[in-house]
Amino acid sequence: MKYTEVTFVIAPYSETASDLIAALTADVGFDSFVPTPDGVQGYIPSEQYDEPALRQVLEAFPMPETTVSFTASPMEDKDWNEEWERNFFQPIVVDGRAVVHSTFHTDYPKAEYDIVINPQMAFGTGHHQTTRLMMSYILDADLVGKDVLDMGCGTGILAILACMRGARHADAIDIDQWCADNTRDNIALQHVDSPACGLVDLIDVLCGDAALLAEREPYDVILANINRNILLADMSRYVSCLRRQAVEGQGSPSRLFISGFYLADLPLLREKAASLGLRYLSHRTDTDWTAAEFVL
Repeated sequence: MKYTEVTFVIAPYSETASDLIAALTADVGFDSFVPTPDGVQGYIPSEQYDEPALRQVLEAFPMPETTVSFTASPMEDKDWNEEWERNFFQPIVVDGRAVVHSTFHTDYPKAEYDIVINPQMAFGTGHHQTTRLMMSYILDADLVGKDVLDMGCGTGILAILACMRGARHADAIDIDQWCADNTRDNIALQHVDSPACGLVDLIDVLCGDAALLAEREPYDVILANINRNILLADMSRYVSCLRRQAVEGQGSPSRLFISGFYLADLPLLREKAASLGLRYLSHRTDTDWTAAEFVL
């Protein structure tokens, strides 16, 4: 898939303005961002790039004292490993318990859970706040023997960590074929304690959207790190495929973890969740990016 790189210049620069650009442009198709000294670079599949829609978003930018300009250019197809190794992708540690690094890293921190990824595009490395928030929830959750869905899986980090934490099975779904292919590659890179059962046996990867859920078995836990609009549009589909054993008095409650939105969006998402019978439990934030936990 070909991508377009859009460089946003913010004057005067602030991290808050940079984060707002990421949040607002996600609604028009941007899926990854890299900070720059005076702004941020955003990436979007070229077939989805709509300059008039982007200009409309920026015209409504909610910081009147801040100006935002941008330039767009198509990205060449190439292996992004070298680019990320040289410029951006450094190992990260989440809650002191999980480390994410690439195959090209030789010096990285040791942790209880070691996740290896080989990014084929410059996206989905786990560095974004929302990925770290979701990983933090996974590290605290009881996933032993549970069936898990990673919706909008990217590089598959969340599904991989869920299975390392004892999930019985996970489905990893993404609308982007690049992501689905990269997720399969990353699953094969992982090492688990039991030589008889690698993660490749535990995770099914599918390319598509929430319509695929109609054909899947019920889940105990759903992880959806996408964006506010898609979460609102697809939450009813998520709820429809959550296992309802607790509702029927037969087991522990099923859980939905969501992220990819700002704290200001949480009331709207809580309202939607409540209308579908979900009960809000908690939320976590990182520079206003937010993740939330609900139970059925």
